Amino acid sequence: MELTPATAAERGLLQTEQLYEYILKTSVYPREPELLKEIRDLSSSHPQAFIATAPDAGQFMAMILKLINAKKTIEIGVFTGYSLLLTALTIPDDGKITAIDIDRSTYDRIGLPVVKKAGLTHKINFIESPALLVLEQLLRDPENHESFDFAFVDADKNNYANYHEKLLKLLKPGGIIMYDNTLWGGTVAMDEEFVPPGRLETRVHAMDLNRKLAADSRVEISQLPLGDGLTMCRRL
Repeated sequence: MELTPATAAERGLLQTEQLYEYILKTSVYPREPELLKEIRDLSSSHPQAFIATAPDAGQFMAMILKLINAKKTIEIGVFTGYSLLLTALTIPDDGKITAIDIDRSTYDRIGLPVVKKAGLTHKINFIESPALLVLEQLLRDPENHESFDFAFVDADKNNYANYHEKLLKLLKPGGIIMYDNTLWGGTVAMDEEFVPPGRLETRVHAMDLNRKLAADSRVEISQLPLGDGLTMCRRL
């Protein structure tokens, strides 16, 4: 069964629902920690559940965190906390996550009880604020420069390019930034007339970011068809 653009955006970017479900059921769900599954299940009833980190993208992110031995990370956009818990489960016990969201109420209600159950609150410094203000504050301290191993960005798409400039100063050489939703339900490759009206504005920001990352000589990039599009940048 071929998917309509709207269904594809909800299910991921693969061409059939059956194939996406096959990947989830065969390779992702059997390896998903129970605590992550709990947050995913709790998030499913939220009206904006579709913006949560896709479990296939999360699985890939966990592997990258392990491969680079990440210890100090930053997350922009938390929502219910799926990716935040995933990172906390993956980094060492003395690792630290600077988590930033403009509104922590959804996380407090859905994710935080699970994080507490996991005994991982000591790894997380949650800052409720517009992210650019926090990044600017971090950069005022020279000790933060080139000190982070990893960053995950899943927030307001119009600011991705601004986040990129500041994160490159905070990230170590060889550090990784991951940007979520960079294919925006496949709309980046659609003729504008076929794009749902509610996706038009953010589509422009996603396409602009993709062009800028492709031309940025400070990073190596790989754009992956995981979830809603995941672009990985390695700082040179």
